[in-house]
Amino acid sequence: MKILVTGKEGQVARCLADRAADHPDLDLVFAARAGTDILLDLARSETIREAVRTVKPDVIINAAAYTNVDQAEDEPELAMQINGIAPGILAEEASGCGAKIIQVSTDYVFDGTLDRPYLPDDPVNPIGVYGRTKLAGEEAVRAATNDHVIVRTAWVYSPYGRNFLRTMLRVAETRDEITVVDDQYGNPTSAFEIADGLLAIADRWRNDGTAGLGQVYHLAGSDETSWCGFARAIFAESGKRGGPVTAVQAISTADYPTKASRPANSRLDCGKLERDFGFTAPKLQTSLSQVFDALSEFPSSQ
Repeated sequence: MKILVTGKEGQVARCLADRAADHPDLDLVFAARAGTDILLDLARSETIREAVRTVKPDVIINAAAYTNVDQAEDEPELAMQINGIAPGILAEEASGCGAKIIQVSTDYVFDGTLDRPYLPDDPVNPIGVYGRTKLAGEEAVRAATNDHVIVRTAWVYSPYGRNFLRTMLRVAETRDEITVVDDQYGNPTSAFEIADGLLAIADRWRNDGTAGLGQVYHLAGSDETSWCGFARAIFAESGKRGGPVTAVQAISTADYPTKASRPANSRLDCGKLERDFGFTAPKLQTSLSQVFDALSEFPSSQ
């Protein structure tokens, strides 16, 4: 089974590449905006169509996105092109070549006002440009083809790129104390877990090509915490390995204003994914350990 993966340099795509050896029956082909044999820039529609028609995949995993939540408030047109319009073009091309598509989406399609984890079929109500554009992408994929699965995730971290874990470790090298928001809650999710879940769906399709089609799933870490709690968990693991640590002081969202509003509750209920595909993410401690093992900054990863 040939799988076209967008966003080659992104966290999810890089973790998919790391996991590919565990799935020898899946042929993953990675596309990016530059520096690759397969050029695919979500901001340039013609490259999307050409890439899909060149690769002729059985499955497309759209792991690329405009992810700068605050900057999206200043660049709504670009964010909409990448997050909202491009997925629909990918889905159209998937339909044209008989491929299925997995669209990776986000907790930001919700407003965060529920007092429980969000189910996949809960009403959506994004509160910022990023969330609105990602929701538009979901709707565009849904309109273009029935052979799709939408997978929402949250609070993504990994050994790669820019993410909360790497930011915390960098800041801890120069500061004795940091302040972190303690009234926003979610499920920290390793990009390795996302890769494993996406590949579990693709593996299932080798034997049951209709499994989950047309459905929305949530794929997130098994543990709930605040950003402050996540920071403390990161430094606990770092300290065990002789890495940077610092004191973490809890603050409120009001104490840390940002250009874009964030959902106070980003917790996602992933029971549907477990029921339909048998996938459950590991506990936070296990996930953190896996990511630290892969961090080049730590001796254990050498």
